[in-house]
Amino acid sequence: MEFKKIAILHERIKDTINAGADYSDIYIQSSSGHAAHYEEGKIEELSSSTSNGSGARIVLDNKTFYSHTSGIDFKNINEAFSTVIETALNKKTKALDSKTIDIIEPCEKTSSPEPDILQNLNNEIRKASPLVRQVTFRYSVSKKRIFIIKPDASVVSDTRDYSSFVAQVIVERKGILYSGSERMCKSVALDKFWGSSTPSSIANIALQRALLMTRAKACPAGRMQVLFAGEAGGTIIHEACGHGLEADIVDKDYSIYRDRIGQLVANKNITMIDDPTIPSLYGSYKFDDEGVPAQRSVLIENGVLKSYISDILSAKKYNAKSTGNGRRESFKYAPVPRMSNTFILPGNATFESMLDRIKNGIYVKKMGGGEVNPTTGDFVFFVSEGYLVRNGKVSYPVRGATLSGNGPSVLKNIIELGNNLVMDSGICGKSGQGVPVTDGQPSMLVDGLTVGGSEA
Repeated sequence: MEFKKIAILHERIKDTINAGADYSDIYIQSSSGHAAHYEEGKIEELSSSTSNGSGARIVLDNKTFYSHTSGIDFKNINEAFSTVIETALNKKTKALDSKTIDIIEPCEKTSSPEPDILQNLNNEIRKASPLVRQVTFRYSVSKKRIFIIKPDASVVSDTRDYSSFVAQVIVERKGILYSGSERMCKSVALDKFWGSSTPSSIANIALQRALLMTRAKACPAGRMQVLFAGEAGGTIIHEACGHGLEADIVDKDYSIYRDRIGQLVANKNITMIDDPTIPSLYGSYKFDDEGVPAQRSVLIENGVLKSYISDILSAKKYNAKSTGNGRRESFKYAPVPRMSNTFILPGNATFESMLDRIKNGIYVKKMGGGEVNPTTGDFVFFVSEGYLVRNGKVSYPVRGATLSGNGPSVLKNIIELGNNLVMDSGICGKSGQGVPVTDGQPSMLVDGLTVGGSEA
């Protein structure tokens, strides 16, 4: 680490603050990774990559100016900072030392996944059912080292490991194709990734999900109770509720939660948490991408809105401290408020007791994608795996089901929460950036959702 060069950059940041900037910092990143894509019985892609870069930021009159460069050496970082100074402050800068000395050590290469296991796994899945038509696997590992030079003369660093495995299986019955998928994502190195799971267990879940759809019936439509399994995934919590709690969306008046701090916004049995400190979860980190320590934030407590999800800049607008959620995909982007590991705390109900309360409804075991309006919280989501429920009994699997409703209304209409908590990980997109996140929920019984299907 080049302490003398860092001291020079600190002085430049200090000078921008003295010149009238509200905030300024420098973000340095070095990363490496491997990825394997298997499809149609062969390796479609096997790649290794490295990415080094830096970004300089100045905030002036609530406007963010940002410049980035591909490099972690002093010369490139200094030039990026000079560019943003000239743009933000309309001030020419003097040329400094032009030596190309790396400010931090480049990130070491990660262990690569074994592509041979994908061929063996393909054979296993195809032998398991004659209906299998296509098998796809995506396997990736990466490591990211970040270094942040802050305006208070401090420096913060963090190293993050990511591993993920995704399986998709397509089967065919009577000329109709059905798809099933499953994934596992963690913030750990490859040697700590699998634990009690295996590539085979993930792939077989995808296979069974696809085969289930071959005997599924058309889903009835109407307004009914919905029982979500914990493993359904926190899609509704994340998309229809979580984004509306991100402070930049609130500040732009795009959120139904604006000016609602201290008010009852959910059923009193609801406590919603965002916590990047939980080990191994995909959205975990020690410091956010502004150098703020990770912390557990209570967003909703017993139904009352307590906090927004914020970064340094959005928190200032509410005279609050950052919740440690300033995140970015890479050095190419300025940070914005983002969720990390967001979940609802479990209750006391058993799955059986909640199921027993349903006369006519749907049991959702796995959610799919969909659309949401963050301003209103209105949503439409697909159901990847669901079952009809009649008089407290799980009946046949259904296909073509959708759920539509309103996120804030869902929080008010959760009748009971199960005594379990299941986490589901993935990549969240916002402002053109994708960051790893985890969503979690217990099993929960919700009243009054509109179920769409092919039956009138």
